[in-house]
Amino acid sequence: MNFMEIAKARQSCRAYEESTAVEQEKLEVILEAGRLAPSACNGQPYHFTVCTGETAKAVAKACGGLGMNKFALQAPVLIVISEMPYVKSAAMGARVKGNDYRSIDIGIAAAYLTAEAAAQGLGTCILGWFDDEKIRNICGIEFPVRLVITLGYAKPEEKLREKKRKETSELATQM
Repeated sequence: MNFMEIAKARQSCRAYEESTAVEQEKLEVILEAGRLAPSACNGQPYHFTVCTGETAKAVAKACGGLGMNKFALQAPVLIVISEMPYVKSAAMGARVKGNDYRSIDIGIAAAYLTAEAAAQGLGTCILGWFDDEKIRNICGIEFPVRLVITLGYAKPEEKLREKKRKETSELATQM
């Protein structure tokens, strides 16, 4: 797949084949894509905690509440992305420029992870609704959880949906 094919194929999956495990080789390639993602000052201010089995189920439950993310319980893998401290140069730049580079970097890493998952034939969903404290306790994570990504094979009925996006002219200006 080229990148445009990946961009067109990747969507938020909300129905997973619970009994189909993600192959370790595919998981390693997905994590490598995240490792290769660009970040401010090459600081990579994030950590990926890969959860499977009962740990994945416990994390999925911590992503629920008020009817949210019920499908996460079906995903055989959950990747918890936690925010790590800045490297010194990025910390200085963040203070001087008033930018939250860690959040930007975490978003880029999540995009790389999910794009590679799509290239590997897997479904993903990026979750922002979760209980930080519960997940940190479950996973033994010291630093704040920023995103959780569900990962697995989509059920056959999880068909590719038409993407509803703004027109490029609404998003971009050429000068």
